[in-house]
Amino acid sequence: MSESKLNVSEKEIVVPGEILATGMSYLPSYGTYRQGQNILASRTGLMRIEGKVLKIIPVSGLYLPKRGDVIIGKVVDVNFSGWSVNTNSAYVAMLSIKDASSDFIPKGADLTRFFGIGDYILTKITNVTSQNLVDLTMKGPGLKKLVSGRIVKVNSNKVPRIIGKQGSMVSMIKNSTGCNIIVGQNGLIWVKGSPKDEILAVKAINKIEKESHFSGLTERIKKFIDTYKR
Repeated sequence: MSESKLNVSEKEIVVPGEILATGMSYLPSYGTYRQGQNILASRTGLMRIEGKVLKIIPVSGLYLPKRGDVIIGKVVDVNFSGWSVNTNSAYVAMLSIKDASSDFIPKGADLTRFFGIGDYILTKITNVTSQNLVDLTMKGPGLKKLVSGRIVKVNSNKVPRIIGKQGSMVSMIKNSTGCNIIVGQNGLIWVKGSPKDEILAVKAINKIEKESHFSGLTERIKKFIDTYKR
């Protein structure tokens, strides 16, 4: 039996048809398929190797973490040293105990008292290493756990359009719907208001994402909101 061989490395960009591995030791998963002895890529994306399982994370519109970005993340794991946070990118970030609070957190404390699995947080990226390890902090103005409300996910490339020049677009949506809105630079947006107002704000945000290439967009969205409220 021929020896199995891996042809790619973790976090490498791969393209459709590329042979990722040869032999039967490796297993295809999301974005990959087996053809005889080979595993090939079925889409463009970022290679993930989890033991013997090969999967591809799509990169189209995917957020690339940058130091200094304020983002909305979702807590996906809690361990003795801190929290793992999904950043809506190919990379999971770490929030360590020392960066989680200005208060002293004693060793062995129940960390779920601060943030539990499934919680959304407004956090800041402090570092992205050459291996794409992402470090977060909760120490800074406005950084906090986001309680209630709803989360909207948009293409991170459309975030500047949703914010608008000097915050004009998001301010208009806030004023027109009465919702509190926080836009993360990673494409997650937190909306909080009455159920009816939240639905309207989400519809407006989705409309901006779809029509971001139109000129006069702020006026179009304001008219859309005003018409909806009648």
